[in-house]
Amino acid sequence: VQLQASGGGLVQPGGSLRLSCAGSGRRFGSSAMGWFRQVPNKAREFVATIGWSGSSTYYGDSVKGRFTISRDNANYKVYLDMNNLKPEDTAVYTCAGRILGSLGYKEDEFQYWGHGTQVTVSS
Repeated sequence: VQLQASGGGLVQPGGSLRLSCAGSGRRFGSSAMGWFRQVPNKAREFVATIGWSGSSTYYGDSVKGRFTISRDNANYKVYLDMNNLKPEDTAVYTCAGRILGSLGYKEDEFQYWGHGTQVTVSS
């Protein structure tokens, strides 16, 4: 599975942004997917994960209620809709995939990683 994140940019506090992750490979539709984020000099943080069918999701505490993860297997896409953005959401966001179809939330549970996209929340 190959992955490429896009959709990052500069947004004001309280604003919204949608990130997309384009995937390829025959395993995409059977793989659970996730989003992680990282700021310089800090550990990568789990954001959200979605099961292979899209019916199961799980979120990190800092984004729960504001972010929504979804997927479109027919088009090999995973999305992260981010609402009510805060300055502390500023980070490089990366999508990841795992061999298993069940949810994962730890870095070492994901085997496939794409390049990240920068999200900056600032006025």
